[in-house]
Amino acid sequence: MTTPNPQPLPQDAVAVTSLHILTVNTHKGFSPLNRRFVLPELREAVRTLGADVVFLQEVLGMHRSHGQRYDNWSDVPQYEFLADSMWPVYAYGRNAVYPDGDHGNALLSKFPIVRHENLDVSVTGTEERGLLHSVLDVPGHGEVHTICVHLGLRESQRQQQLTLLCRLLDSLDPAAAVIVAGDFNDWRVRADEALAGCHMTEVFVEAFGSAAKTFPARLPLLRLDRIYIRNATAHMPKVLSRKPWSHLSDHVPLAVEVRL
Repeated sequence: MTTPNPQPLPQDAVAVTSLHILTVNTHKGFSPLNRRFVLPELREAVRTLGADVVFLQEVLGMHRSHGQRYDNWSDVPQYEFLADSMWPVYAYGRNAVYPDGDHGNALLSKFPIVRHENLDVSVTGTEERGLLHSVLDVPGHGEVHTICVHLGLRESQRQQQLTLLCRLLDSLDPAAAVIVAGDFNDWRVRADEALAGCHMTEVFVEAFGSAAKTFPARLPLLRLDRIYIRNATAHMPKVLSRKPWSHLSDHVPLAVEVRL
């Protein structure tokens, strides 16, 4: 996928002091238990928040048979449909490919994406996973690194994938702001310890003492989704667990203001 190339920010652009972040596993645009195709409703809900940067997991690039089955199916990739006119740039990291299409992680941004790369962290087995690393040009701060995460379902896979994530984090400028968000599938809550060695702080743990409950959406019990930061501070992290969010995916989204 080629990221759109917006005009670079002007030299005198006003410095940005904070970014409003949203992360959501889109469940390929379907409601819990796949009962309804709800991507248009999800787009409207996402738009109401006015987030600056949106981390998406399990988003479809394309799906041929679904397009024939649902009247409200979009002809463009789901991340482009969600971006619409609010997020002028986006990056997509394709993780899983099958006969009908593909899905992966995506990032929607109100700021230019300088570059992006999808790191394949698939581990032996059938699950194809990736880390989408995008570098944003944020006025007053230069490069801000974002990593959209979707880890495996098995503990052994996740531990290896966390090691690869830490390796990526260690390769970045130690003074740069970094935001890591997504679906960690970490129901045993072991990612915090692994990422603490990379100087990452989880925003809900910092604010409330524990990660947020995000799955299943109708009655969240498991702490699967996370937002980690480095060289930044978090303000007012929120779990979006009420309607309409509880009916728009099998995970509920997380939101936070990250102050740079």
